[in-house]
Amino acid sequence: MSPSPGDEPPAHEPKNAGGLAGVFKGLAGGRLARSPPPLPTTASHDRIDGASHRTVVRGLPPDQMGIFGHLKGGTLNERVAAANSLRHAIADFPLNPVLDIWEAGKDLIEASKPAAARHAGWGLLTKCVKYPSSTDLERSEYFQTLTRPANPEDFHLQLAALEDLTNHGRNVAGFYYEIFPLLTSWLSEWYNAVKRARRQLSRSNSKSAKAKSLPMGEDKNLSQLFTFLRDVIKFNFKFASDSVVATLVGLLLKICMSTSVEEDLRSCINVIDALVTFGTIPNDKVKECIHVLSSIHCLVPSLQKEAWHVISNICKSHHGQSTVRILLDVLRKIPAIAHDPAKEKEVVRTVRGALSVLKKLLHKSAEKGYPAVPLALLIDGLAKSSQIRQTRISIESLKLINSLFEDSHGSISALVAEEHWSPIFLVATRCAEDAIHAPAPKSETPSQASLLDDAEFEDSIASQLRILIGRMERMLAQNPSFIQREECMHFLIEVQHALPDSAATLVIDYFRENRSCFPSEAEWEKNVNLVLDCFYSDRSRRALTRLQALEIIVDVYRFLSLVQDVAEEQSIKSLIRRVLSGIPDETDSLVLQRTVSFLVDVAETASPELFDDILGHFRAVVFKNMVQFPTSNPPGPKALSNVVTKGYVQIFIRSMNHDASKAAEVFTALLNIARTNSCEVDARLTAMKLLFRLRADSQHRVYLASAVENESLAESLYRTEASFARKLVEDAAQPPRLSRAEQTGSRPTRGVSFTQSQLDRGTPLRPSQNPSVAPHQGQRLWSLPDLEALPEAPPASPSPVLSVHQPGDKTGTSSLEMQLWLQGLLSIFHQGCDWEVYAFILAHLPAQLSNHTLFAGALSQIRDARKVFCELVRSGPVPDPPIASGLRRPDVMNCLLHSLVMMLSYHEHFQKTDEDDLIRTFVHGITDKTAKVCIHALSVCCHEMPTCVSKSLVTILQKMSQVITQPLVAMHILEFLACLSRMPVLYSNFRDDEYRIVFAICFRYLQYVRERKHAARGPYASEPSTPSATGTHHGEGLGQQSASDDLPQYVYALAYHVITFWFLAVKMPERPNHISWITKNLFTDVDGSPTNEEQAQITLDFMQRVAFSDASDSAEDPLFKKQYFGEMQQRRWIIGNSIVTIRQAVETGWAEITRRYPSGTSSFAIRVEFPPPVAMEEPSSSESAPLDGRFQQGTTIFPSHLLMQILAPLPQIYDAAIRPIVLPDDDAVDRAIKMFDRNSTVDGHKIGVIYIGEGQTDEAEILANTIGSPDYLELLRGLGSLIKLKGAPFNTQGLDRSADVDGKYTYCWRDRVTEIIFHVTTQMPTDLDHDPRCNNKKRHIGNDFVNIVFNDSGRPFRFDTFPSQFNYVYIIVTPTPRISYVAARSGAAQRKEGDSGPSPFYMVQVMSQPGFPEISPAAEPKLVSLKALPGFVRLLAINASVFSAVWANREGGEHISSWRNRLQEINRLRERYAPKPAPSPPPSSLGGGMTAGALGGNQGQMDSPRPVSGVRDSFGSSLRRSSVATFWTNNSADPGQQSHRSSMVSATTTENTEIMPNGAEALVDSVDFSKWT
Repeated sequence: MSPSPGDEPPAHEPKNAGGLAGVFKGLAGGRLARSPPPLPTTASHDRIDGASHRTVVRGLPPDQMGIFGHLKGGTLNERVAAANSLRHAIADFPLNPVLDIWEAGKDLIEASKPAAARHAGWGLLTKCVKYPSSTDLERSEYFQTLTRPANPEDFHLQLAALEDLTNHGRNVAGFYYEIFPLLTSWLSEWYNAVKRARRQLSRSNSKSAKAKSLPMGEDKNLSQLFTFLRDVIKFNFKFASDSVVATLVGLLLKICMSTSVEEDLRSCINVIDALVTFGTIPNDKVKECIHVLSSIHCLVPSLQKEAWHVISNICKSHHGQSTVRILLDVLRKIPAIAHDPAKEKEVVRTVRGALSVLKKLLHKSAEKGYPAVPLALLIDGLAKSSQIRQTRISIESLKLINSLFEDSHGSISALVAEEHWSPIFLVATRCAEDAIHAPAPKSETPSQASLLDDAEFEDSIASQLRILIGRMERMLAQNPSFIQREECMHFLIEVQHALPDSAATLVIDYFRENRSCFPSEAEWEKNVNLVLDCFYSDRSRRALTRLQALEIIVDVYRFLSLVQDVAEEQSIKSLIRRVLSGIPDETDSLVLQRTVSFLVDVAETASPELFDDILGHFRAVVFKNMVQFPTSNPPGPKALSNVVTKGYVQIFIRSMNHDASKAAEVFTALLNIARTNSCEVDARLTAMKLLFRLRADSQHRVYLASAVENESLAESLYRTEASFARKLVEDAAQPPRLSRAEQTGSRPTRGVSFTQSQLDRGTPLRPSQNPSVAPHQGQRLWSLPDLEALPEAPPASPSPVLSVHQPGDKTGTSSLEMQLWLQGLLSIFHQGCDWEVYAFILAHLPAQLSNHTLFAGALSQIRDARKVFCELVRSGPVPDPPIASGLRRPDVMNCLLHSLVMMLSYHEHFQKTDEDDLIRTFVHGITDKTAKVCIHALSVCCHEMPTCVSKSLVTILQKMSQVITQPLVAMHILEFLACLSRMPVLYSNFRDDEYRIVFAICFRYLQYVRERKHAARGPYASEPSTPSATGTHHGEGLGQQSASDDLPQYVYALAYHVITFWFLAVKMPERPNHISWITKNLFTDVDGSPTNEEQAQITLDFMQRVAFSDASDSAEDPLFKKQYFGEMQQRRWIIGNSIVTIRQAVETGWAEITRRYPSGTSSFAIRVEFPPPVAMEEPSSSESAPLDGRFQQGTTIFPSHLLMQILAPLPQIYDAAIRPIVLPDDDAVDRAIKMFDRNSTVDGHKIGVIYIGEGQTDEAEILANTIGSPDYLELLRGLGSLIKLKGAPFNTQGLDRSADVDGKYTYCWRDRVTEIIFHVTTQMPTDLDHDPRCNNKKRHIGNDFVNIVFNDSGRPFRFDTFPSQFNYVYIIVTPTPRISYVAARSGAAQRKEGDSGPSPFYMVQVMSQPGFPEISPAAEPKLVSLKALPGFVRLLAINASVFSAVWANREGGEHISSWRNRLQEINRLRERYAPKPAPSPPPSSLGGGMTAGALGGNQGQMDSPRPVSGVRDSFGSSLRRSSVATFWTNNSADPGQQSHRSSMVSATTTENTEIMPNGAEALVDSVDFSKWT
């Protein structure tokens, strides 16, 4: 084969590099091609002219003789053709003259011949050497010819010919001693040739990435040569001398050391294996051979089996002990390798090989012929080898050590079972140190570099150490008390950096068990450092291990803190600072949480310097998280800055009662977290959960509220479980709503902004930009109730050292700068923030603002906050909540308004313009969505800022009139009007039209009800609901409310009450001006037809009584008796809607007229003066006889006479319902009158008043109170007047009036229409011996619908404190801030003396029975001053009592007031005693039937004929004239008792209407007064 261009070796070839170290490089690269070159195409046969060769060779057939001639003397082509032909003939004719043919063709293989000739020659000679009858001499000739130098391209042919000559190494006759030197020479020559070819191929491939690999015939030749050499050794080793074998072994070892091809190594191993198996290794080559084979065994995993096979054979031979000695000497006699990389490489390779083979030998038994390995020498060798500090040696050493402790059967080697393990562990420890100091592979991360040596994970120091450590762990777990336990533990301690978590736990437990980290141990500081550095600070470990390590540190700290005389203070600080150093870089939230908890304990007693260090490292964590996650929460179960923030909170809680300076410093840190938008949201919320719980008592001492009264606000924001579940149901039932931006196609205006300079000046102006409220992505971060709001329970008592005043006010105290907190909140409203934070502020700010002493030093910020909130409500923009929240802007405005409600309690610190601005804001908020909150706020303003409300009252009423038909506001508007009516100072300047606004609001509601009545056409028991949607709409108000919130019966009755109260409020001279208009609206239905409701009747009845007088009821004269006035006669009538009783002194002329109305009773004493009669002559007896019985002596007057005289000359009307109905003088009527008189003429209520002392929660303990605080007594005095119970002439609502069983005195309040009896528990007798549960008191307050509770306990009031079925409402009055009894008494004394100090404030809240609708302006807590408290609470109690009465009858029908009950009693008497209507005669000549209602008391109207159809048009005016024209008539009587709400038309035109008779009969009937007298 012709050489290719470039195949020739270069002029200068550099030294070979590689050896076994190059094996990996060769294995990593592509294998070189090894295929023999193709044989050249045989030339075509030329025709041989047999005549030209006349020589005849014996043994050849005749046809071959010519061919032989061509071979011998022909041209080159003829010879080539002849050679090709004759090689077949030799095989076919074994008697051929082989030697002659050999001689004729052997020159064809000369190197100078062409390739075709050489190939033909080699083919011919190969056939010749196969001739079986050749002699040794001939074979020698053949051998000499075949082994002469030939063309290198023909080596494979040459080698094949030699293989055929020796029959593949089996027969070397004729050249016994020449074969081994020849093969050795050839091996050396061809290995070099192969190296050159490989190098050339590598260069050509590196120059062109697309170059194809050239065929490598040299590789094939070398492989065939190795195979042939092994065969020769196998069959003829006996002919090889020691020197020849030594030379061959040396060559093989050299090849092994220099080759980088695995196949070369395998071939050399096979040849050496043949030498060992069929011969022997020369003694001087054993050591070198062992070194090389062991290196291959260690470094080439794919040849490990082959290498071990050879080594094991050597070990089983007579060289066995020598082999062990050689291997141990490699370990024990390591030469110096400093500054010699080549030498170091060789030594490392040799040592690794020795360790690898020794590891194998350790588990081989002598029974199988293996030599024993002395343990002492082995450990010594390991110790020596470990001093090299080379990673790969360490790996092999650890592998060997691992094999000692766990063989293939999992057992400990017998060599070490009874030995000391310390020397072995010392070697392992050194190897572990190599893992720490080894350079990191480029492919590994820095955290892995400390343990890994290279990329071979299965062969790294770390992996081998893990195996060894794992074995130690299993042994310790299986037998904790085995003899080498201490040695194992010390080893684990020494290799602590490499310990897995399970082993680290063993070490930690060992330290804890032996108290190794305490000062009682000599090396305790070293052990503490080990725990800190290797276990706690190692963030690659699992959290549980690190926490266990931290527990040891905590125990050590606690011990050192207890024995400070033993340990230096510096050592304690050093320990804490070591723990602190890792906090900023901590990534595990659990570890950080426990560490922070430990540092919180430390901070409690730390020096100022150490305390500052702790806070500084906490700040570093917060700052780092701000940098990494500036806009949102980081991933993970817990935000790290939130963990630290909880630590801040714990430090504050623990230090607030002991170290004010620490608490103040932590307070500042929490402020910074809460106000910074770049902080994590949950961290800000954690800070706010503490900051919003800050409170101050009356002495300005700081404490933390255990609960925040803001659940209703949280419910409005869907932050309670019930409200959130309701929202989910609504979301599932309704399609998702679009945001404002999606609806309008533009970005919504969100948030509110102020410039920073405005904030700095404390003068917020109109917003100038719109910072957004970022929606939080993910689950809700807070909800109520929040049982884990604070990480630990706060102190139960106020801090004795921490206040909200400036330092110096009290010795030993420090102050919190609450103005900074308010400034921070304002900055949040300015900049915008995450929705979770924004919603949290909205829900929690009002409750904190109620604590006045907390913000005593921040009044300027309070004023700024008021301006900000007023601007937000009036002109916005209020932020849009995220769509996912299910909320809208009005919900946000409601929360802002609640904060403003609390701010109005600071009005004493506001200027007049600020108060007016506050009122305007609430008036602005009276819209369909925020009306209720604003109405409630204005209710408080009426008591707190009456002057400001008075100026805006007309505007307020006009705004209310605009929203009367909006959902769920009618009740609250009417309650506001009812309360307002009892505060005349507010409307003292009202004009008629302004009064009519109030009446119009009531009438608008009544009209709506009547509209619903017409639509429903149902009975009164199912009266229409209020003007509101039956469904609920969350945006309306705070929290979901049932449809019964505006209970129809309550609001319907309340509307009439408001009309009554406000008619009284009108100045008396102006009252007649309103009668006509009010009457028209009361008795006119929406369709213009008359209506005659009982409520309208009693309202008109009351108006008649007070239209011209403010006089109250007048009682009968107790002295108007027979003994004083002589004989008396009595007669009773029903006239209109009244019972008239006339008691007439028959002879004296005195009479007493008593009229019983539905709304009251009036009694008049009158005397008729008669002039003395003219003296006349006595008639004769005959003349006088006919007159007997007709006249009596003197002036005799009967009761009927007086009635007739008063009514005359009024024409007798035709309506029997209007005519006086005489009542018989019998027992039934007497009993009816007595029952009637038992119905009070005022609206009576009973209200319980309960005092709860400090710390009281038990019912009996509370009811046993006999005295209350001074503030409580002031409240009582303001609620009503103290009255004596014994002999009380009025209804005391169940209190005993005869024997002082329920006390001697109680409080009572009464106006023209309302009377309240207060059941005051502290004024009732207390007898704990006979009544320990105070049941006598409970029987009163337990049956009161409404109870006023003065809660001085310092704890939240629970509705179930007094179990009762009838307690519907509690009005809770709580002093705010918390005040002691002594301070309360001192304040009361100062107020009594006229001291104009700050008025105390009280939180007033109405708590209702579950399912009860929201009925009061104090349903949400309201802050009220002591000055306004009694009036405010009394009005709340009145409305609550009225509602409770309605509520109690909601299922069985409507509530009947005392006035209506009196009216019904009158109607029952009318039904019983009224004359039956006569049959209707034909119409009179006057043109139709006339009703009495059409006539009234006006004579002129009788003369005008009026058809029935005209009644409807003139009903209102006729009713009005009758109500103001006469004392007696009341044309609203309704005899129809089945439905008291039947219309007047039906009552006056059917049952009770008499048609006027015609002619004389009509006249007689009109003057016949006997029918009704």
